[in-house]
Amino acid sequence: MPYTYEFPRPAVTVDCLIYRIAGTDREILLIRRGSEPYKGMWALPGGFIGMDETLEQAAIRELKEETGLEFTHLEQFRTFDRVDRDPRHRTISIVFTGCTRQDWSTVTAASDAGEAGWFPLAHLPDLAFDHREIIRLALELHAI
Repeated sequence: MPYTYEFPRPAVTVDCLIYRIAGTDREILLIRRGSEPYKGMWALPGGFIGMDETLEQAAIRELKEETGLEFTHLEQFRTFDRVDRDPRHRTISIVFTGCTRQDWSTVTAASDAGEAGWFPLAHLPDLAFDHREIIRLALELHAI
């Protein structure tokens, strides 16, 4: 290999903060994790980026793979980089947001998601990683 490095590098992931308006409430799309870490817990859809895709392409791909929802564009919200946010290794996640209409938002779990569903913001389950913090900040900053 022409370029190798002796020091460790972080992993890069994307997470999708997708919401919809349900009457007067907003709901967030979550998936139940099918693998460790946090197997069985609810989380934002997302995953690792491929070497041949942009961050947005990875977010759109992960969203479709895990929930069946197809978006052509997502808005980049913020980067989350707390050192201990993922128990596997040093992981930096770029979070994307998107909104969908209630009548266009039927979800079907696939890939490594055991289940997918919509949750009212006022009644979120326990969440994996730092996903509750991500949702809280998005609400605080009016990103969703």
